[in-house]
Amino acid sequence: MRTPLVRLDVPEAPAEIWLKLECLQPIGSFKIRGAVNAIRQASPEALARGVVTTSAGNMAQGVAWAAREAGVPATIVVPDHAPEAKLAAIARLGGRVVKVPYEHWWEVMEAGRYEGADGLFVHPVQDDLVMAGNGTVALELLEDLATFDSVLIPYGGGGLTTGIASALNALAPEVRIYAVEPETGAPVAATLAAGGELTPVEYRPSFVDGAGSKGLLPKMWELVRPLLAGSHVVSIAEAAAAIRVLAERASVIAEGAGALAVAAALSGRAGSGRIVCIVSGGNIDASRLAAIFAGRTPE
Repeated sequence: MRTPLVRLDVPEAPAEIWLKLECLQPIGSFKIRGAVNAIRQASPEALARGVVTTSAGNMAQGVAWAAREAGVPATIVVPDHAPEAKLAAIARLGGRVVKVPYEHWWEVMEAGRYEGADGLFVHPVQDDLVMAGNGTVALELLEDLATFDSVLIPYGGGGLTTGIASALNALAPEVRIYAVEPETGAPVAATLAAGGELTPVEYRPSFVDGAGSKGLLPKMWELVRPLLAGSHVVSIAEAAAAIRVLAERASVIAEGAGALAVAAALSGRAGSGRIVCIVSGGNIDASRLAAIFAGRTPE
């Protein structure tokens, strides 16, 4: 669906903040854009044995949703710390879940295949059709807001950032693009600090499960590096606080990754002017949300 773009009414904020509410997609995440684009354009022969993807949860739902629409089975490889809310959603959509340790899951992400399942592998990040689908977010922004200075995008594998930034680079090159990562895994920041040399980092699982990683995918970094103006790193506590602000000031439920851009904008680190924050998803476990609403930061 075409998602709303709304102003965040926080007078004390250091910038004029706008929210692109991808959390309102049918699966609660932007991932449906790329998944549907890739699967609808696949041939019947390519889909004959179903589809496969690897995901912490949101791309899994997007692929399962698009596979159900196409009438084919979907196998989803997930890391063992994937949240129950996302796993339950995959099951509701008819997807088969395969849990693997995080290290193995990352190997599948890097390889772009999973030996334990047949079918068309739809890479959640490194697929041109997936990135093109993500880029439609930017086309909507340009139609809905006359001017804006920068866009803050949560960075996981880089597919959302590359899709949006590619479109804006072609149509509104003056707009600055910033990646936003959690402190528990911020390889973009580390790599930029190293002068662009790919730099792995220690990754710690947290409630911000849809962004951050142990390292950058080389193909994606090659694509996204010339499009970025920089990056911001957000603490887990700041992400939790941003979730509370979104609920209290905008009646929006965001997951950890979906709140990263807002956290960066509210902190002042992203500067002033008119900032668009991509609220990438809203799939969060009820227990974690309850803890955040009670003023705590989930384990």
